Amino acid sequence: MRVARASRSWASSRRRAAVALRTERPGLPVLVLSQYVQRSYAAELLADGDGAVGYLLKDRVGHVEEFLDAVDTVASGGTVVDPEVVRRLLSRRRDPLERLTPREREVLELMARGCSNAEICRRLVVSEAAVAKHIGNILLKLDLPPAEDTHRRVLAVLAFLGGDEPR
Repeated sequence: MRVARASRSWASSRRRAAVALRTERPGLPVLVLSQYVQRSYAAELLADGDGAVGYLLKDRVGHVEEFLDAVDTVASGGTVVDPEVVRRLLSRRRDPLERLTPREREVLELMARGCSNAEICRRLVVSEAAVAKHIGNILLKLDLPPAEDTHRRVLAVLAFLGGDEPR
């Protein structure tokens, strides 16, 4: 089993590498620890059905023993998937904007109008920390984790303007 770690800015290339390794060497044990559920990536990683694969969320791995059990399961050809990943994979495809609160939709609308965070604060009469928190929630709910090759704020605005899934 190969273990790879890198900075968060390399997340998208690590995801591509894991899928490429599985394509080149079917059955190669791969255990992904992610901060986010990325439906398309998780589906692609699990699609071959060959086993020896895992997708766990970092913040939900509560004990070292659980993690070591997952490593052993994947190394021996089994599959380990975080229940939240399963839920997200099986959930009916809906408009991702439906997940936003009314306030998050207001913030996103102002982003779409080209407002800076400071202008959003002024218009909504909230603190800059509140705006930053709303934007973080918007990006999370729209499945837009940090990636070196995309601008998440632009993708969120495009989702708002088109009503389509951002990815």
